[in-house]
Parts: sequence; C-alpha cells; structure tokens
Amino acid sequence: MSIRFDRRDWMNFALHGLAWSSVCSLAQRETRASSSVDETISAHHAPRARRAIQITLTGGFSQVDTFDPKPELVRRHGQPLPGSVQPETFFGSAGALCQSHWRFRRRGESGLEVSDLFPHIAEVADHLTVIRSMVAETANHTPATFQQLTGFQSNGFPVMGSWLSYGLGCESESLPTFVVLPDARSQPSGGTANWAAGFLPAEHQGVMLHSSGEPIRNLSRPARLSAAEDLAATRALEQLERDRLEQEPDNAFLRARLQAYELAARMQVAIPETLELAQETQATLDAYGVGREPTDDCGRRCLTARRLLERGVRFVQLYSGGCFGGTPRHGWDSHENCPEDHTREALRIDQPIAALLRDLHQRGMLDDTLVLFTTEFGRTPFANAPAGVAGLGRDHNPEGFSVWMAGGGLKPGMAFGATDEFGWRSVENPVTWPDFHATVLHLLGLDHERLTFYHNGIERRLTNVHGQVLSELLA
Repeated sequence: MSIRFDRRDWMNFALHGLAWSSVCSLAQRETRASSSVDETISAHHAPRARRAIQITLTGGFSQVDTFDPKPELVRRHGQPLPGSVQPETFFGSAGALCQSHWRFRRRGESGLEVSDLFPHIAEVADHLTVIRSMVAETANHTPATFQQLTGFQSNGFPVMGSWLSYGLGCESESLPTFVVLPDARSQPSGGTANWAAGFLPAEHQGVMLHSSGEPIRNLSRPARLSAAEDLAATRALEQLERDRLEQEPDNAFLRARLQAYELAARMQVAIPETLELAQETQATLDAYGVGREPTDDCGRRCLTARRLLERGVRFVQLYSGGCFGGTPRHGWDSHENCPEDHTREALRIDQPIAALLRDLHQRGMLDDTLVLFTTEFGRTPFANAPAGVAGLGRDHNPEGFSVWMAGGGLKPGMAFGATDEFGWRSVENPVTWPDFHATVLHLLGLDHERLTFYHNGIERRLTNVHGQVLSELLA
C-alpha cells in the first residue's frame, strides 16, 4: 500500500500544522486501542504500575546538597580534594572541597536523610526510593539530557515516554498518551527534541500543553466562525473525504483523518475540562501552592499532571527549569552560586511535588503510578573555582549523583548505592541510565530487551544493548 500526497494534502497539512499532527496521532492511537488488546497493548508481564510522571530538573541539581549526605565534606571543608587523581572539570579547575549548604536530617519512620533544601519533600521521605549512585557518560548538558531521556547522547532517538506510548498504547479515547508540561519560563534547551518520537511512528511523540493561551494550538474553533458554521464546514469536509475514500479505500491517511474529526471534537471538550482547576477544592489548590508565588506555576502543572493521569494519560513529563543562559536565570546549573540558584528553584517545586505525592497516595493512585525525579547529572563536591579556593558554585559531575523514584512496585523509604566519602564518584552499585530505564519499563510491565523497533537494520531499544533491572528496588 502506498500513501499519496497531492497539493491539496500538503496545503491542508500546512494549514493545520502541529496541532493537526497531534490530532492525527491521537486518531492512530485510538485505532490501535480499538484493535486486539492481546496483540498490541499487552504488557510482557504483570505491571506494578500503569502510568508514570517524570519530573525533569534541567541543569543538574547537587546531590551533596539534597539526597546524599557526606559528613566528611563537613570535616574537610575548604581543603583540596585528596589523592593523586584530580578531576577533569568542565571549566578546567577544581576548587576546595565544599560542604553541603543545607543541613541533612533523618526523616519519617524510615530515617531517610534529606536536606533542608526540600523541607516539603522531606516530609514524604517514606515514599521515596533514592538512587545515590547514578552515573552518566558526559558532563555536557545537551548530550547528557538526551541520554537521560533516550538512553543515547545524540539526537534522533525516541524518548522514554514515546517508548511507553509505543509499547503500552493509550487508555483514553480523548486525551494523548504522552503529555509534556514545560516550565512556564521557557522550554528546555532543544525544545521539542526533548519529547520527540525519533524513529518510532510520529503518533508516539509527546504533546506539549502550553501554560498560557490555548493549551494545544489551533485545536479550538476559530473565533471568527460560529458553532453552526464550524459544524457545517466540518461536515462538508468530512463528506468530501468520504467520497475520496470510496475511490481510494486503502488510503490509511484518509481513514485516519476521518477518525480524527470525531476525536478532535472530543478533545475540544476533554482538554479544557482536564485543565479546569477550579473543579478542585480550595484545600487542594492551597496544598499545591496554586495562586501563590513562587509555587503557582509548578503547582498548576503538578495538579494538571494528576488530573491527566487519572483520566487515562499514560506518561506525563514535567520540567523544572528551561533553557540555559536566560535573564533572569532559571534552572539548576549552579556554577557561581549554588545556595542562591538552588534556593530559587527549590522554592518553586518543593511544595507542589510533595503535594502531588500526598494527593496520589490519598487517592490510592500512588500504588499504580510511578513518579520519577531526575536530572542529567549531578554537581561536584568541590567548588567551581581555582584550585584551593572555596567558592559557592559547583561544577558538572557525571561520576556520581542522585535521583529518586516513588510509587508502584518500589521499596519506599530507602537509599540504594553510594558515592565515595566526598560524594564525587559512585563506588557502590553504580546505576547507568540503561539500568534506570530498564527498571522503569519493568515496573510498567515491559521487558526492555523485548520492547524493540526495527530501524536501519537494527532492532533498536531504549536501553541499546545494556541495562539491568534494579531488583533491589522492587517491593
């Protein structure tokens, strides 16, 4: 079967743009969901979780200031890093060892240590499964971010949300499978490449919801048209397409477009209803920090994420921080002043993320929802300053850093792996991104070695040829 594009097709595509692509992708998902469940959407094994949200901190937050306490840094604060092997830093010099800028305390019944930078998240520490021994392969933001999201350092590979869409399909007839909620201040560096489907079918790319204006551009009826005019135009166009489909019964593009008309109508209702936070109680809005600065943006997005997940969205990606070098600065890339940068960013997300975990738990959703809190790499335990100088900034550190997970199928209130006494290098149970991805897929019922897509002569997979499920984390 061949799909033919004539001038009319291209003009129609240009008219509707990315919004039309999103609608077509949803129609194809719907077609897939309506076919044999056993053949197309069945998991490889019984899943521990049905859905996931990934909270992505851009720039690299500091593990020794958040989830990896190092008493030796306190004792050796201001001293040079001992030993003959000195680090190759991003800016070519390593300052003196620098203790955490925040105090660590044991939290909850588990006693998991979390710093005062995240006082609200610390209150839900008993839900967290912290990995303290993550490693990355590069100290450069862009390739490290790609590796965090796709398992590869180069562009062009599908992100994890796209793999989940491809592997598990859609649970909703009126919402996307994979939704992205970027920071209101800006999109992350690379923009839509951070939620691209790569070589997977285009319907598996993430659908970004804008924080202002129309959530999905060009989805709503144009203001210049009345409802009756819009309906008449749609019906006329639909009839033209049906007439053409009778002439080309094998044209999959036409068939998907007809299905998209019906789905677009449902999206026009479902998207505004999902984003209508006024339906929530005032107590819920207050818990998320909606309506107050600096928590309003992240609070709205965390609450929206919960509403999306409970309505059948499979994967939500929420960003903290945007592109680099903006004015004013935003993100976790703290080269000059870690206390100032991390405090600013933590105040925006700490309360909303803790509220999200509590809300999911209270609604019984945390048992089958996976929450991921990740960053592309960590930061050094020594200052980003000339050798021997104690500064306030920290350099990039892919040698050992922390992330956490929470929810379905995990052992809560625990820390896995360890860095050295200074928090520089992973020395106990190092965890790679393929290991992390393999574990996430496993919790969602997918075998990372069996979830493949043939591309350019290779059976591609999210974990490439690597990855081990972290069985020690599983409940």
